[in-house]
Formats: sequence, structure tokens, C-alpha cells
Amino acid sequence: MLFLGLGAGLGSAMIVDGILEPMELAHLPYRNGKTYEDYVGIRGLKRLGKKNWRRHVADVVERLKNALEAEYVVLGGGNARHIKDLPPDTRMGDNRNAFVGGSRLWEKRTQPFGGNEKKPAAKRRR
Repeated sequence: MLFLGLGAGLGSAMIVDGILEPMELAHLPYRNGKTYEDYVGIRGLKRLGKKNWRRHVADVVERLKNALEAEYVVLGGGNARHIKDLPPDTRMGDNRNAFVGGSRLWEKRTQPFGGNEKKPAAKRRR
């Protein structure tokens, strides 16, 4: 799953086999010497207008989905609400889930090695 956050810029993360991998795709070159973020972030929305901005969002979603071989894309962020028609294999995320997901990153999952655990005995050489 590829997540793209449409806000002030372009946030991106991928989840593969249950592992979250934050990504910095926003600053990759896109068109005319500008980056993905320049086109689908808030600057692009203001410069291009909603209609052209939506066209570029669809193009960026398609390109990144194909390049990263994502099964599907989730769009989120404050400007995702401006999307009318979702590209294929794309669904709208709920920003409320961002807080839940963020808090889960801080949950304690495993105990670190404290030094008191029994270790297997080393084999002696004879």
C-alpha cells in the first residue's frame, strides 16, 4: 500500500508486508524542472487551479503506483478533499486514522535485551 498525503507538500509512505517505510518522494523531479510537490502540494493547487491540479494528482498517483509496484494507493491529507474522481486502485483515507496510526508507532512492542536473560553456553574447544 502506498500512502500519499496531499497537504502543504506531498507526504509519502509505503507499507509492505506490514512494515511501514516512510519515503521522500516529494522532491523527485516531475516536470519542467519542478518536483512532484510543486505540482500536487498546496503551491501546485494555487498555481494550477483545482481542475489542472486534479489532473496532475491523477498522473502522479499513476506514476508512483506503477514505479513502486503498489497494490493500491491511499490518499490523505488536508487537500485530498478536493479530489472528485479517484484514480484506479485508489481510495480516500480518513485523516482521523493518521492519529491512530501515529500513536501506534510509539506503542511498546518488544522488550529490549536487558542483559539478564540467559544466553546459550558457548561450546568449548578441545
